[in-house]
Amino acid sequence: MEYRHLGRSGLRVSRLALGTLTWGRDTDADEAANQLTTFTEAGGTLVDTADVYAEGESERILGTLIGTAVPRDQVIIATKAVARRTEGPFGGGASRGALLTALDGSLRRLGIDHIDLWQLHAWDAAVPLDETLAALDTAVRSGKVRYTGVSNYSGWQLSTAATMQLMSGGAAPIISTQVEYSLAERGVEREVIPAADHHGIGILPWAPLGRGVLTGKYRTGTPADSRGASPHYAPYVEHHRTERAARIVQAVATAADGLGTSPLAVALAWVRDRPGVVAPVVGARDTGQLTGSLATEDLTLPSAIRAALDDVSGIELGYPEQRLG
Repeated sequence: MEYRHLGRSGLRVSRLALGTLTWGRDTDADEAANQLTTFTEAGGTLVDTADVYAEGESERILGTLIGTAVPRDQVIIATKAVARRTEGPFGGGASRGALLTALDGSLRRLGIDHIDLWQLHAWDAAVPLDETLAALDTAVRSGKVRYTGVSNYSGWQLSTAATMQLMSGGAAPIISTQVEYSLAERGVEREVIPAADHHGIGILPWAPLGRGVLTGKYRTGTPADSRGASPHYAPYVEHHRTERAARIVQAVATAADGLGTSPLAVALAWVRDRPGVVAPVVGARDTGQLTGSLATEDLTLPSAIRAALDDVSGIELGYPEQRLG
């Protein structure tokens, strides 16, 4: 598998990341072990989780597999904090106390002594940003965290945080931002991606398959074994079951037929090779789905197909994003 530097840093990661959102809920420990082994045997290194996935069970399962299914030094572990875990005073948010409490909890569940990439899961308007960024510095200086990133930040939030860290000379420059990005969701191209490019921050797309819609599985209905049929994921998938998305799915399917590959491969290859993207985060219900994503490693879309997909999925840019004159 090809490797890329994450932002303007020395950290090199596989150009696909393994997402673990479903671990501990729809994916049990045995299946998780199969996924992790399959991923690393294919050359994958970056594994993404969060302290709130399945109420911490995702981290716990990953922790049991580190050192057993795969050696610690073969994986780059990324996790997140900020989202609320408990109702206690330090049970969520981006305050210094909440973040450092969350960090210790993640380390305990993962059974490791440091996290390779620690990400702020969301912006917290209730906490001064300098307090949040100082907590990241403390985490890095303590040796418990190697690199830091953010997730779900808007363009101005990302740029503000990156600038404040640079001006303060902090120990934890932001090297990545994790955002939803796919043929079905290109809103980040307005401000987030330009901000990331300006600051040398790598893009980690989540939902790179349009929450599963771009695979084409929902073209004629909702498969009984799909996330769209799951009570807790149905609204998540429904977000992209629109007329616009249907036109994009048709274009993806046409491209896949012409290339002799799958719609999944076409959609994933498109976002993987977008400017600024380092590693799409792919989640899979089972190892078979993951194998389909890993099979895209050898696929590069022809320029004509890429241009056609760009056209059918394009978004309108208004003032001031659109260049005038």
